[in-house]
Amino acid sequence: MKHRGRHRRRHRGRALRATLAGTALALTAAATMISTSQATDADDPGALKPLTAAADAAPLRLTEHAVPGAELRRLTASMGPAVGVGAVLADPDGALQDADVCSDDDRRALPVEPAVTTAYCWPERDTDGWRAGAVTTSGDADEDGRWGAHRVVLSGWTRDSGTPAEQGLARIAFVAADDDRAPRYTWALLAVPVDGGRDFRGLGSDVSGMVWYQDKLLVTTGRGEGGALYVYDLDRVQRATVDARAVGRVPGGWSAAGARYVLPAVASYATADPGAPRPGGISLDRTTTPDSLVVHEATAPDEEGPTRLWRYAFGPRPQYGPLLRTRPVAVYETELTHVRGVLAYRSDWYVSRGSGTPEERGTLWRQDTKGASPVRCGADETYRCWSGPATSLSYWQATGEVWSQSGRTLFSLPLAAVDEALER
Repeated sequence: MKHRGRHRRRHRGRALRATLAGTALALTAAATMISTSQATDADDPGALKPLTAAADAAPLRLTEHAVPGAELRRLTASMGPAVGVGAVLADPDGALQDADVCSDDDRRALPVEPAVTTAYCWPERDTDGWRAGAVTTSGDADEDGRWGAHRVVLSGWTRDSGTPAEQGLARIAFVAADDDRAPRYTWALLAVPVDGGRDFRGLGSDVSGMVWYQDKLLVTTGRGEGGALYVYDLDRVQRATVDARAVGRVPGGWSAAGARYVLPAVASYATADPGAPRPGGISLDRTTTPDSLVVHEATAPDEEGPTRLWRYAFGPRPQYGPLLRTRPVAVYETELTHVRGVLAYRSDWYVSRGSGTPEERGTLWRQDTKGASPVRCGADETYRCWSGPATSLSYWQATGEVWSQSGRTLFSLPLAAVDEALER
């Protein structure tokens, strides 16, 4: 079954590349025109600099805070039995659109180089007022790339309009990415239990980073939440019973700002120092022993200094003990600024850099402790080939695909194609 599925994806990839060829050529020309305006750090950030002093690692040490089991049981008792991922996928809210029927603006959000092989766009009616964020997949969750019988993509979104109470709410879409069906999705609100498990509130943060590891979902949060990472149990999805704009317990039941499902947090990780660097994006690296969580630092848009990259090891048996080891096992510094996504594979770190403005394209680099190489495109090999608004990078090891999201467009391409574009 897996081989037939991959054969279908190759045919779909060839068709998609043909559909997007005209758009890609136009974008390549545009990228070439602005090649002379590359920023200094984007010209050559150089090699990664290992930070080995204890003072560099100490601020990154995490402390785990578990939500008491009694609170989670009380919430479940009030809301009804929890459901799993399969039940959520079987109850979709809508379907994504294939790239060939997406708008020109949506297709312009795709990278120029390398060419994407899979791309979809979100219906405007269902994402209006929400800002796209991070992506993770069942390729992170399990080595075979599936959760049960399904290939699944999780797509994060943050509310950026509406009432003050609505702004900043976070939700994820469970997307069924199976070979033989259209990609359908179901929304779930990210929440935090309060009042001893008698109620919940919405998580108020940008969803800039997510990793699905085994049955847990790790989500990065801003300083206002007081935690660097929140943890969700994907076997503890709760059903909302009232369709309203409110969040939490309401007359007649439970509301999740219009979503029909809720994910209550089961734990969080925080740094002891409130001024410590915070995760801006995360991804999973299965090439280390044990598996590790790769992190890039969240920085202000106007910050011009270097950006830190680091990793935490996962626990040897996270189903029976702590999910993460709380001391970083490696810390680096890159000269790249405006970092939007990071992933690591063996000794290579892939770092995407935003342009600073929505209209410009971004760059994608591969770095290690010896040097750096950019993805190039256009006649004079400009570096501005990546999607400028794209957030996060997620590697699906079972298929060799890198997934990301740019505005209303969800896309993937082979990691091997990234390496080819780097090496020419």
